[in-house]
Amino acid sequence: MQFGEVTLYPVNGHGPEDVVVDAEGRVYTGVDDGRILRLSPDGQRVDVIADTGGRPLGLELYGDDELLICDARAGLLVVPLTGGSPSVLATSALGLDFVFCNNAAVASDGTVYFTDSSRRFGIDNWRDDLIEQTAGGRLLRRTPDGTIDLLLDGLQFANGVALAPDESFVAVAETGACRVSRVWLPDGRSDVFVDGLWGFPDNISTGTDGLIWITQASPKVAALDVVRRLPPFLRAAVRRLPTSLQPSPGREVGVLGVAPDGRVVRELRGEIDGFHMLVGVREWQGKLYFGSLEESAIAVTPVR
Repeated sequence: MQFGEVTLYPVNGHGPEDVVVDAEGRVYTGVDDGRILRLSPDGQRVDVIADTGGRPLGLELYGDDELLICDARAGLLVVPLTGGSPSVLATSALGLDFVFCNNAAVASDGTVYFTDSSRRFGIDNWRDDLIEQTAGGRLLRRTPDGTIDLLLDGLQFANGVALAPDESFVAVAETGACRVSRVWLPDGRSDVFVDGLWGFPDNISTGTDGLIWITQASPKVAALDVVRRLPPFLRAAVRRLPTSLQPSPGREVGVLGVAPDGRVVRELRGEIDGFHMLVGVREWQGKLYFGSLEESAIAVTPVR
């Protein structure tokens, strides 16, 4: 199904990568200069509530009065919803510093499930990980006492994270493999939740409708598949090319609403005028809120 009417909420910044909505309908996002922004429900007012000094990506509500931030450079952070200075929850796990803290989901007991996308490439070189397919992504779990353990390793660019509505499993997007994997809780069994996606999945989230919403930021890029098969020295040469000459994402975007049993219940796909690289999605009370890696606005559309 094509996207219906989409309204853009301009933000005073570039790349509002993820979105989360609080109980009052206010929308939170982070932009590439480190600021955390809060938009009024109608999008008319934008306030700065914090500055991480890094690159905020995934956002989640954390308890009743805090915001959890996955910052690609600064690690796992929290900040009061009323605003203030971020506090650091973690910058490393299991003897390894975070290279690319990306996205998270928060359980009812405060446990945080989050991704470190790559062991080798940080946010400034995210395309390089997709070219090299390093399988260095991790899905991690932080319990309320601060202990961090590993749930999945060897992921192809670990990205979005979402919990089943009953918290029976945690799902994680593998951008480089165009699939969403999952880990069953608490026994740790893993399997594939959604496979064979037509595009690259990015952030995912659990909506108020009980569906797990999955972004597809761009269709698969045929040139990328060709580059991946090249010898290492040629892949390295491609990585050194200007971004404009590397395999690039298209303007078509999509989202899937998937039931916990893996059934695709809703699908939107197509181009949105003035909006591309749709990498964040949040369903809240019958509306979909979209974030973008490249735009300077959040997009909002009713669930059809």
